[in-house]
Amino acid sequence: MKQPQQPSRGAGAVLRALAPPPALCGFLLLLALIFTASYAVGAASGPVAPGMHGPGTSGSGGSSEEDTGDMGNMGGTGMRHGSGG
Repeated sequence: MKQPQQPSRGAGAVLRALAPPPALCGFLLLLALIFTASYAVGAASGPVAPGMHGPGTSGSGGSSEEDTGDMGNMGGTGMRHGSGG
């Protein structure tokens, strides 16, 4: 009985076998498109809050002192909480 000859795999067949599946390529392309679109919308909309600036940039107007977020003396912060005796 003759055994059927196995066709040798050419370079094209090897490359097709090593390439990722088309569904994965499509998913990665869709992911890149969504990221690009969301970045463009975010850049076009500007900062989220008025007066919000990136690090290292100074705001226009206002005082020259840095805002440390200090709430000052909030009165009553030294009181004890709970029942005392």
